[in-house]
Amino acid sequence: MTTNTILLLLFSLLVAGSLSFFQYYYKAKTKSNVNLVLAFLRFLSIFGILLLLINPIISRSTFEIIKTPLPIVVDNSSSIIDLKAKETTLELYKKLSQNKDLQEKFEVQSYRFDSDFQQSEEFDFKGNQTNIDEVAQNLKSIYKNTNFPTVLITDGNQTSGNDYVYSFDKNYKVYPLVVGDTTKFLDLKVTQLNVNKYAFQKNKFPVEVFLQYSGNKSINADFSISQGNSILSKQSVSFSSSKKTAIINVLLPADKVGLQVFKATISSKENEKNTYNNTKNFAVEVIDQKTNIAIVSAINHPDIGALKRAIESNAQRKVTVVKPNEIKLLKNYNILILYQPTPEFKSVFESNKLASINTFIITGNNTDFNFLNQQQTNLVFKMSAQKEDYLAEFNSQFNLFAIDNLGFENFPPLQNAFGTVTTNGNVSTLLSSKIRNMATNSPLLAFAENQGKRSAFLLGENSWKWRLQSHVDNQSFEKFDVFVDKIIQFLASNNAKKSLVVNHENFYNSGESIEISAQYFNKNYEFDEKARLTISVTNSKTKQTKNYDLLKRNNSFKVNLDGLLAGQYNFSVKELNSKTTYSSHFEILDFNIEKQFVNPDVEKLNQLAQQTQAKVHYPNQVDALIKTLLENENYKAIQKAVVTKTPLIDWIWLLIFIAISLSAEWFIRKYHGML
Repeated sequence: MTTNTILLLLFSLLVAGSLSFFQYYYKAKTKSNVNLVLAFLRFLSIFGILLLLINPIISRSTFEIIKTPLPIVVDNSSSIIDLKAKETTLELYKKLSQNKDLQEKFEVQSYRFDSDFQQSEEFDFKGNQTNIDEVAQNLKSIYKNTNFPTVLITDGNQTSGNDYVYSFDKNYKVYPLVVGDTTKFLDLKVTQLNVNKYAFQKNKFPVEVFLQYSGNKSINADFSISQGNSILSKQSVSFSSSKKTAIINVLLPADKVGLQVFKATISSKENEKNTYNNTKNFAVEVIDQKTNIAIVSAINHPDIGALKRAIESNAQRKVTVVKPNEIKLLKNYNILILYQPTPEFKSVFESNKLASINTFIITGNNTDFNFLNQQQTNLVFKMSAQKEDYLAEFNSQFNLFAIDNLGFENFPPLQNAFGTVTTNGNVSTLLSSKIRNMATNSPLLAFAENQGKRSAFLLGENSWKWRLQSHVDNQSFEKFDVFVDKIIQFLASNNAKKSLVVNHENFYNSGESIEISAQYFNKNYEFDEKARLTISVTNSKTKQTKNYDLLKRNNSFKVNLDGLLAGQYNFSVKELNSKTTYSSHFEILDFNIEKQFVNPDVEKLNQLAQQTQAKVHYPNQVDALIKTLLENENYKAIQKAVVTKTPLIDWIWLLIFIAISLSAEWFIRKYHGML
């Protein structure tokens, strides 16, 4: 309490006493005990009011010791069990976490990780993925601006995420504690297999297989690719101490339509500790139809190359770039992309009136909008000769097909003629346009459907910058290419609108996220947020059935089917109110990435330790690790002063006390006839 506050309190006592004395003694004719009581009550009331105004604060200083955090992070993936290191890992964790000297010096915190990172003191070693990069990112967030060491109990075998060697801050020491047998065993392994998801019937599709050998002696191995009981390809591969890897390229026939499952196998006469990684299953969807797309343009522009690459990222699509006067038979194409139409396109539009091929019209600075108004009626253009830059604004209510916002609002603007664009008829807008921050209420990307014919309109050139920006944002063209593919898929189909649309893959690898999404539309073809969707999944072999509810997320319903065993499954999605159903199937391929390892990755863990100026330790060196941590003078506890300020008196109780005092004074005066 400050000196000023004490003086104010003394002054308040003086004022309260003076006023009470003045009213009940100085002016009073008789000085009875009643006056004394009334003066005392008035003194309490006035002093209480002044005390309430002063509100004296008491400061109290306490000291607390802040210890350096010591996160002990344990690998909870199933590879720990496969390497027979479960018991060792638990013993190491117990010895570190329960060490009294470490507890006295550090604030010991326990974490576990597999594909996710979480605080825990219990470990089941059932994780299907290992992401050590996730450990680095979470520890940076939890212990921001703090100098702390980390003990990482792991085998170092990462299956997902960025390279963890450079994920940890090099200023904070990371002490890897390696678990698993480091003895080198002879091992043959199918490390990676590259194959397209789709192939076309009566063609051959390429398969690229990467093989790896661990061992010192020269051996011969047999590599084969089989389907069921049939061996489709077989060849001999030699390895030695100097030749540890091999790349095999095979062409396989696509004879049967549908999902085809294959098995790649490497084997030898040598005994191996781990034979699970000798085999890898893969699947290819064989289709009997290819979508042929013509990009018709009278000019050269980067948009054309970007569109061609985006579309052909799906192996089902083939793009041909032609000039308007060179295109012959429209029936050879499933979709026409008309890039910046001018009167040169007149023959194309005329021929298409009979062919009724779906079109994707892209406008720009070279477009003749008067000609375009004559050739179609979905959009009406009133444009000037002035150029303008148009930004995109995503319409979350768009429901012709499921699409996510790629961050269109942050994409570079498209350039088009300045003017007004109005829609006419059944037109759905996915992206509307803005000039700077001013909405134009005009479409930028729109879709129309009239009498079974579908059209799309992109009103602006330089969409190649969108693809480039998407790559900058995501380090991949994939999201933008999928976005373009969904436009092409919409135009490639003339099917009637369905009230229940379900999106899923035909095959998944076990351990991967198995997600199925669905959309349900009412009779006006509006997304129905109140729909109740369920899915029934049946194993084709065991006939075991599981039921799930689909949960609403943004503009779709989704369900995660993680935990299903490898095998073939039939499923049915049902909307409970309308009884609408959708049925299909998928297959989960047997592949456990955590079973691919024979030894811990000591080399990577050594790199991590060197990067953070620490040292790798093994289970028999845990005492040395504890000693290192205890002797490090950089991790000292900090004494922190905590000053707490609290009011001397609770103001609510003080108000009640003042009210009681004034009430008592009034009743006494009333009783004695002094009012």
